[in-house]
Amino acid sequence: MGFVRKYIFSTDHKVIGIQYIVTAIIMAFAGGGLAGLIRLQLSNPDGAIVSPETYLSLVTMHGTIMVFFVVSLGLVSGLGNFLIPLHVGARDMAYPLLNMLSYWTVVPACILMLLSFLAEGGAAAAGWTMYPPLSAVADSVPGSGMGTTLWLLSMALFIVSFTMGSLNFVATILNMRAPGLSMMRLPIVLWTYFISSILGLLSFPALTAAAIMLLFDRHLGTSFFLPAGMVFADHVLPNQGGTPLLFQHLFWFLGHPEVYVLVLPAIGVAFDVVATFTRRPPLGYRTTVYSLLLIAFLSMIVWAHHMFVTGMDPRVGKYFSVATVLITAPFGVLGVNLLLSLWKARMRFTVPMMFALGLISAIGAGGLGGLYLGTQTSDVYFHETYFVVGHFHLMIGTVTLLGTFAALYYWFPKMFGRHMSTALGKIHFWVTYPGMVAIFIMMHYQGLGGMLRRSYDPSVYDYNTPNLVLRLPITVIAFVVLAAQLVFVWNFFKSSIWGEKAPANPWDSASIEWQAASPPPHGNWGEAIPAVHRWPYDYRLPGASEEYLPQTTERA
Repeated sequence: MGFVRKYIFSTDHKVIGIQYIVTAIIMAFAGGGLAGLIRLQLSNPDGAIVSPETYLSLVTMHGTIMVFFVVSLGLVSGLGNFLIPLHVGARDMAYPLLNMLSYWTVVPACILMLLSFLAEGGAAAAGWTMYPPLSAVADSVPGSGMGTTLWLLSMALFIVSFTMGSLNFVATILNMRAPGLSMMRLPIVLWTYFISSILGLLSFPALTAAAIMLLFDRHLGTSFFLPAGMVFADHVLPNQGGTPLLFQHLFWFLGHPEVYVLVLPAIGVAFDVVATFTRRPPLGYRTTVYSLLLIAFLSMIVWAHHMFVTGMDPRVGKYFSVATVLITAPFGVLGVNLLLSLWKARMRFTVPMMFALGLISAIGAGGLGGLYLGTQTSDVYFHETYFVVGHFHLMIGTVTLLGTFAALYYWFPKMFGRHMSTALGKIHFWVTYPGMVAIFIMMHYQGLGGMLRRSYDPSVYDYNTPNLVLRLPITVIAFVVLAAQLVFVWNFFKSSIWGEKAPANPWDSASIEWQAASPPPHGNWGEAIPAVHRWPYDYRLPGASEEYLPQTTERA
């Protein structure tokens, strides 16, 4: 029972964090494999790699797994569990037992999601957004039967898990901070996890309600999302009084804040890594925090810019356009602060730093495309095209995964007491970063040409002929990028056992005495707060007790 209690049903935040990360890696194999099948079909539609019905299931399950069961589990739940107590100087999370339960709730969610492939009719096929009526009527498409029911049950368990984790994150940051560590002295990465947890707590209930109502429509004959007069299989459905738009509103009330639930921690990781490898605190601490808070507020009131093509009143659309464009201002502040933190710095181009720099550039490229999709007049044209696919993957795929890799390479010595291979890490970066950026920029160009997303065979449309030139290059680069992830997986697991042993200060971070003329790492201009910038932050603030400080030599 000692091994089981310590490493399987553990309440240690470090072990639970690693469990989440390993689970995310396993699910990434499934999500990445589905992406490979999608690209094979698109690059060779005449060969019919999969059937049209199966293709819709591939698209649905790839999006669901990557967003919720890879990025959310690895970047937010996994790294958040590992980092938060260390950064606040606590021995563990506020509720260790709840922390364990949150992980063992998401494991059956992962199993149910994968088992849906074995259901009669196949896995869910209504898109990862699960729009009615395809998701509400069991006979609409093959995957709308048991596969969709398993999808909904899996997502319900995921939401329960994520809610427990978010409550723990918020409680730990608010109540477990070391004496003298005020909120305005928190590392920026902790602010991003704090804000993303609050966004999750506020927005996930909407999807929970939508999933419950959708189950009622499917199995109890209610009409929340089904209007009167719908015909399926030559018979009129008895439902009346519902509207599919209600589900879209509920879904995107979660869906858009979810973007920032994932992206903000990645940006926080970039601030953390940049501070270490430039050997100075990031510029503009207070403006960064205020910008993060403004982003969180705006992200809750712009959800319907995903619904410009639903017949929205143009006056309402104008509001959502303006509110969406406004969010670029605080995002610009974050980008400027990161760039100015690099200005004239003596950077060390370690593997974590390279991934952090790639993340910064990807934010700029992805944000530029978001301006067009957040504006009503241009989104009407781009909405159903590959422009959306390219933008979404550049932000939710590239930015979040680069942030995850930066954090894993950076914190690996603290997790396992060993270094990952630098040579393999650089190979991983120089294949992954240029490859992902190239793929999704080419998809932007396909979208500009009007190429429709979710299309099983784009070649059936004559106007798509110029866009088809990019199909093969995208597919080839995609498989090269997928192969590079095998290098990372090998490096991760091999180095955890046989990697070079790391010293207590693995990244050779210099001790820095913050002078009154310089901004302290997490304080105000003009304050003289002596601090030692080590693993991860050794908070030696006035009145701080040694017993609350993170131990720099402790191993997972």
